[in-house]
Amino acid sequence: MATPTVIIEQVLGRSRSGMTRPFICVGDDGETYYVKGAGAGRHSLVSEWVAGQLARAFGLPVQDFVLAEVPAALMTGKGLPDLAELGEGVVFASRNLPHAQELTRITRDRVSEDLGRDILVFDWWIRNQDRALTDNGGNPNLLWDMQADALAVIDHNLAFDPDFDAHQFAELHVFADRWNSVFADFDRRAAYVRRMDRVLQPLPTLRASIPEAWWWVADDVPAKISWEAISDCLMRCHRADFWNPT
Repeated sequence: MATPTVIIEQVLGRSRSGMTRPFICVGDDGETYYVKGAGAGRHSLVSEWVAGQLARAFGLPVQDFVLAEVPAALMTGKGLPDLAELGEGVVFASRNLPHAQELTRITRDRVSEDLGRDILVFDWWIRNQDRALTDNGGNPNLLWDMQADALAVIDHNLAFDPDFDAHQFAELHVFADRWNSVFADFDRRAAYVRRMDRVLQPLPTLRASIPEAWWWVADDVPAKISWEAISDCLMRCHRADFWNPT
């Protein structure tokens, strides 16, 4: 199992946005993090850690993240009334990105054709439906770094979705307009599968890095996510019907 590299020293508050409403914390490295712990749920934590590392290996500009440790002493001090939803132990922490704004329709058009296509394919692969943006709004879970004039990818907590809806994905994904440039091009599809194969090579190491506690809700009560389900989802890329949107 990977060892947490940051110790949480201070809880500043809680985000008002996002389904899991992560806690805003300061680590012993002086950095500010958006932290997901007990209240986010085990599926969320495992998905964030696994999909985040896969996204890095796939070549996506994922915002820096780490495993962090919330010490028991932080839970006993005076703090937020819902501090129990952070919980002690190993948590998922995404480093704060200064000068960032949520991606909009305007900044979306500044994302390169290749990068937008890569994000679309990666989300299809990991069954992440939580990246929607249309003319009517949505939540793309992508940031635009105003200082660097670049995209940052965040939030994979709903990856490996057993209820993934392919049709809805194709309609609502922030880069859905690049669908045909992938799914109608056999050479491009084959190139993506080769890329996925490379990403899958260190999969056993990735499995070993997941905190063992995240597989359990309580003693003898398994979480509603399993390595078998994750592996099955990822291995779909070898199936003949992988690109089939039905």
